[in-house]
Amino acid sequence: MKHFPEFNFIEGELLLINKPYHWTSFDVVSKIRNALKPLKLKVGHAGTLDPLATGLLIICTGKLTKKIDEYQAQEKEYIGTMILGATTPSYDLETEIAQTFPIDESTEKDIKHICNKFIGELDQYPPPHSAVKVDGERLYEKARRGETVELKSRKVTITGFDITRIELPEVDFRVVCSKGTYIRSLVYDFGRALNNGAYLSRLRRTRSGNLQVEDAYEVMELVTHIRKLKEEKEINSTRNENL
Repeated sequence: MKHFPEFNFIEGELLLINKPYHWTSFDVVSKIRNALKPLKLKVGHAGTLDPLATGLLIICTGKLTKKIDEYQAQEKEYIGTMILGATTPSYDLETEIAQTFPIDESTEKDIKHICNKFIGELDQYPPPHSAVKVDGERLYEKARRGETVELKSRKVTITGFDITRIELPEVDFRVVCSKGTYIRSLVYDFGRALNNGAYLSRLRRTRSGNLQVEDAYEVMELVTHIRKLKEEKEINSTRNENL
């Protein structure tokens, strides 16, 4: 169990959370906010992680929520796995495979060489199944209804893109990038650049700025600790009243 420091949630705490698989970023915020009740505190996260992604999620409380934009702007690092030879509408495991492609001609040399094309500033389109809002509605809501939306690109910067394992159809990678980068879109574009297809099967955020996932709390471990602190405070308050 991690060591817990003295917390001052009202003045503001920077909480590093290891987001679990299938949890939304808001699920984590909600769980911590509920644990802090009856304190009416602002609680927010700096940088959304998709439900199927895990890893470092930065949570700010109290007065520190004013700095969320600063933390969100920091460089990010991810590790993940892509599957070559197929695509899905969501660019990940959220939807079923829509197309398949032969991968016999995809060599290790070709796969590693393609990475170089994505280093630098890029124009990137968000996945059709994403939280980007168009006309006040999330893209994934429109996509689930089968609506086609004209997407707008955004400028992102990739400063590192390395292949760490190739066991086709699986390819492991590491990416260092600017805020706002969609790794799902990067994987989709990577497959296209290889004259093939690819979708994301695993993603983990390992770093944001100089903050590391190794220093993060498990969310339920932190929630249990917060509840314990509240119980101890209530006990001490009762004892003082009886003196």
